Amino acid sequence: MYIKHNRLIRRSATLALIGLTGGSAIAADDTTTVTFDNGAQGWIGSEGPGGTTEIRPTGGNDDAHLYTIFNNFGITFFNETNEAFIGDYTDADLITISIDVKVDRVFFFSQDVTRPWLVELRDYDARTNGSPWASAWFKFTSISQAEHSEWTTFSVTFDPNSTELPEGWGGYGGEDPDTFEPTLPEGSTFADILSGIDTIAFTTLQPGFFFGFTDFEIGIDNITITRTSSQPCIADLTGDGELDFFDVSDFLDAFGAGNPIADFDDNGEYDFFDVSAFLDAFAEGCP
Repeated sequence: MYIKHNRLIRRSATLALIGLTGGSAIAADDTTTVTFDNGAQGWIGSEGPGGTTEIRPTGGNDDAHLYTIFNNFGITFFNETNEAFIGDYTDADLITISIDVKVDRVFFFSQDVTRPWLVELRDYDARTNGSPWASAWFKFTSISQAEHSEWTTFSVTFDPNSTELPEGWGGYGGEDPDTFEPTLPEGSTFADILSGIDTIAFTTLQPGFFFGFTDFEIGIDNITITRTSSQPCIADLTGDGELDFFDVSDFLDAFGAGNPIADFDDNGEYDFFDVSAFLDAFAEGCP
């Protein structure tokens, strides 16, 4: 009897801890990928006297891709209408952005050169001091025909709720008074900018740098954004990330003991409606 009593005490303590933590949190991913097989989906490339951008049905990674032939200081691919790529990034716990790139030409006076390749997240509402926008940007690398003549994937993962610029990120819209380098606008944090993204851009135009007229022939494909959020799995009472007999057993024990963890309809009573709510959550499974 002493052993049995100890087990009951340990089990009650476990249930109490689970009740305090509210079950487990499961990471759920919301991913959007633009392959250009179904059109541009809001993506626009450089256009004007220097050249053009078009969707080519073959030659991508795989099939269709967006291709630019342009002569200018730099090139930019941007999107300001596809809701998957703009808006409030801080709703997620993590964001991953990736893009496939193939460089056929980055020439300056007929010589193969490198140019910065970065993703820039722009917020027009946060702009100050005459800047066209405020932004946070991340430089993947410097691209060239010599190094990136085959399809290459560039990717970055970051916490959109960080107040400080994550490692490798820069800001635009303000200026350091000593170095004159571009910074986030005064009073704005990384999270402030990411709470209202109006435009996402992939560009060779790095804030604070200037280049002469350059010949670009570049293809892009498979532009992807993944928003990862922690969602509670309320029926996982054991907290092991799985739904099984042990979760049912813990619920029945808690229900019989009047433990708050079993009050699934949150009305302070323990009745059929709690059992029904638990079974519904169990049947729905974890994200």
